Amino acid sequence: MVRVCSLHRHFVPMGKTLFAKVWESHAVAKLANGQTQLLIDTHLVHEVTSPQAFGMLRQLGLKVAYPHRTFATVDHIVPTDSQVSPFADPLAEAMIQELNKNARDFGITYFSLSSGKQGIVHVVGPEQGITQPGSTIACGDSHTATHGAFGAIAFGIGTTQVRDILATQTMALSPMKVRRINVDGSLRPGVYAKDVILHIIRLLGAQGGIGYAYEYGGSTFDGFSMEERMTVCNMSIEGGARCGYVNPDEKTFEYLKGRPYCPSGAAWDEAVAKWRGVASDADAVYDDVINIRAEDVPPTVTWGISPDQAVAVDQNVPKPQDAGSEAGRVAIEEALEYMKLSAGQPIAGTKVDVAFIGSCTNGRLSDFREVAALIKGRRVSPSVKAIAVPGSQIVDVMARQEGLDKIFSEAGFEWRGAGCSMCLAMNPDKLVGDQLCASSSNRNFKGRQGSPTGRTVLMSPVMVAAAALTGSICDAREVFAMPS
Repeated sequence: MVRVCSLHRHFVPMGKTLFAKVWESHAVAKLANGQTQLLIDTHLVHEVTSPQAFGMLRQLGLKVAYPHRTFATVDHIVPTDSQVSPFADPLAEAMIQELNKNARDFGITYFSLSSGKQGIVHVVGPEQGITQPGSTIACGDSHTATHGAFGAIAFGIGTTQVRDILATQTMALSPMKVRRINVDGSLRPGVYAKDVILHIIRLLGAQGGIGYAYEYGGSTFDGFSMEERMTVCNMSIEGGARCGYVNPDEKTFEYLKGRPYCPSGAAWDEAVAKWRGVASDADAVYDDVINIRAEDVPPTVTWGISPDQAVAVDQNVPKPQDAGSEAGRVAIEEALEYMKLSAGQPIAGTKVDVAFIGSCTNGRLSDFREVAALIKGRRVSPSVKAIAVPGSQIVDVMARQEGLDKIFSEAGFEWRGAGCSMCLAMNPDKLVGDQLCASSSNRNFKGRQGSPTGRTVLMSPVMVAAAALTGSICDAREVFAMPS
């Protein structure tokens, strides 16, 4: 892309976004249908979306093209109360055994339950240093955008594309526009990265990002830790974006240095120099720019059945008649009926049955540290079942070393083994009937947490903790005496 200098009528190159740089450097070919055949540097697989793909390879007599670029773990169907095989669920046991076999037969790296490195795929990748700036990453899971926190371009894909990457290390993708989302300023006490992404999705809509890659920036993101950046990037897909990323910086390099799959010695210095160069240029041109003040972001919770159906915790749920369109009115009515809420009622005070802290959105060490500091010496309401699920075996070990598991247990939470747990209904951790769950996960769709009538309210881990202690959705700033 170029700009014309009107004074001298010559062409001056325009800066590029990280997305454009990575896309161009990984483009293998332009296909007849307009898509790009893209080289995928790193392929992450888990037990749910990979069995059929490996089966297709066997049917075609193919091998995994670059097994050293493929990494597997188990997370979705793994029970978190007891992880001793054989599992009570024969389907879960069969899926685990199938991945064991596929990893062995095709020679791919496998973080099994016995490895001490198992966990949710989007937690394992970064903590092992597999996730690196300027790379392309794909995984058969919707929330692969998590890895964009490191300046990677990461896509969630379907089983057919899993097969394609296993066989060729490439996949076909349509070109995308890039939207820059700036958040500047300081978040108020009691407001977290989870609130930031829920606020963004609320503003732009669950379909607002269709056709876009989201680039997150601004002083707020500069100040975020890597784990906070991961939380935001994780939910990009919930806003309709194909991927989301943050430009790599010194925090990125500091996080990655010394991790098992990162370069070392002279190779590390070379890698960092390359990673610095992949960041968006100062004069990069974007297809759209959104500016948000951090001070305007409130503690945010969902009230409906889509992540964009959200309000500040001190607000009321909407009324159908206040919708700007007929489709909006129908959507509000449907959500209110399913969630068993009345139009215009305060969201605060809504009774909670289950509290869940975990998932690839908020199951990292910093999440548990933040909550533990606030709940120490307090007790979960007798009416609430509360569970805390570390995102990986390594997170579990580190939390135990700090005594976080004891703080949670003494407060009345069940401290579980690593896995996706109650984020989705593919393991024994499920809602019953129309139970309402205060959840730190990423989706509040109908039936998402296992019961066809179960209800999910998304919020930050600290807000989940406040709900667990009081038995209802509430403002954590009031529960934990935070300045407002």
